[in-house]
Parts: sequence; C-alpha cells; structure tokens
Amino acid sequence: MRKLQITDAEVMSIAIRQEIDRSEEARYDHRLHGLLLVAKGISARQTALLIDESERTVQRWVNRFEDSGFAGLREGERPGRPQSIGQKEWQRLERDLRLSPREFGFPENIWDGKLLSAHLRAHFRVTLGVRQCQLIFRKMGFRLRKPRL
Repeated sequence: MRKLQITDAEVMSIAIRQEIDRSEEARYDHRLHGLLLVAKGISARQTALLIDESERTVQRWVNRFEDSGFAGLREGERPGRPQSIGQKEWQRLERDLRLSPREFGFPENIWDGKLLSAHLRAHFRVTLGVRQCQLIFRKMGFRLRKPRL
C-alpha cells in the first residue's frame, strides 16, 4: 500500500492548527483525541508530539478529565482583563467620540487611536495603548476615516 501524503504538509499543518483553534467544538475534539491516545497507552510526551501540543498541556487535560470527566475538557470562562472603564464612562466616551476632538482642546479634526489614548488619559484617568484604542473604535461600531488633505 502506498504511503499517504498531504501536499505542502508544513503549510497545511499550520492551516489545520488554525482550524482547530477557530472553533470551541474543534478544540474539545482535539482534547478528546489527545486523551484517547493516552488511554491507549501512549505517553503524554509522545501524544504531545503527535498532536502538536506541549507535554504539560496534555498532562493538564488528563488531570482535568480525571477530576471532572468530559466536562473538564470543555472550554471554561475566559474573562480576560477587567475593563478599564465602567458602563457609565463607556457611554460618556461614546458621546465624546461623536464630537470633534477640537471640542476637547485637541488640534486634530478626526479621532484616531493615538488621540483617543490621550483623551482617555486626560479625561478618564485611564492609560491604554493605541492598539487597544483602535479596538474600542471597532467595538463601538466606528470605522476609520482618512482625513482629507
């Protein structure tokens, strides 16, 4: 029997990994496959190599499975970092962004990440980087406009 091969296997491995990471169900299935290998007697180290994970990750899956069964393999809450501004401030910020930056003493006509960062620092006592400020624009439904020259 001829050995099966995937064309451009290195690139396809990356694409497959991205597909697994994209879906909560796919990540759960991936963990199940890892546990199945361990249940069949394959070491955590060898399993990790086969499924492109760290040995410690495989060990954590086994421990979670032993502690909580299948539920231990499901995605948990990922709360992330707490928001820097509360709901009231968020609404105020949204109102501010509908006004011209000049109304707040800035020389610019259009809001951008750098300007929003300065506004948050001056008016909300919150320090956020430019990238986080750009994400705020997106979250609020604002889109980037290029200034007219």
